Amino acid sequence: QVQLVESGGGLVQAGGSLRLSCAASGSIFSINTMGWYRQAPGKQRELVAHITSYGNTNYADSVKGRFTISRDNAKNTVYLQMNSLKPEDTAVYYCNFSPYPRKWGQGTQVTVSS
Repeated sequence: QVQLVESGGGLVQAGGSLRLSCAASGSIFSINTMGWYRQAPGKQRELVAHITSYGNTNYADSVKGRFTISRDNAKNTVYLQMNSLKPEDTAVYYCNFSPYPRKWGQGTQVTVSS
C-alpha cells in the first residue's frame, strides 16, 4: 500500500514563501500523475496543482503564477513551491494521486498571516 508523507508547512507572513515536500512509498509513483490538494477550515478539499509522469503541470486559477509543482521520480518525491502567499492560502495541504486519490496522508499545515 502506498504511503504519502507531507512536510514543509508552517507559519509565514503574507508575501512569503514555503516549499512543501511529499515522499511516497511504492514503485508506482513514477508512472502516475500526482497532485497537491488543500483543505481550508469549513471548505471542501480542492486540487491546486498536478504534475504528470512526463512533467506536464496544471494549476488552479487561484494559485497560477504563484505556485510551482515539481517531482523527482528517483526520490519518489513531489514538491510544491509556494510564493507570494496570501492569507486565503491557509489550509492543510496534502499530496495524492490525481485524479483518483488513494489513502490520504496526515497533510501539512500552512498558515499565512496578514
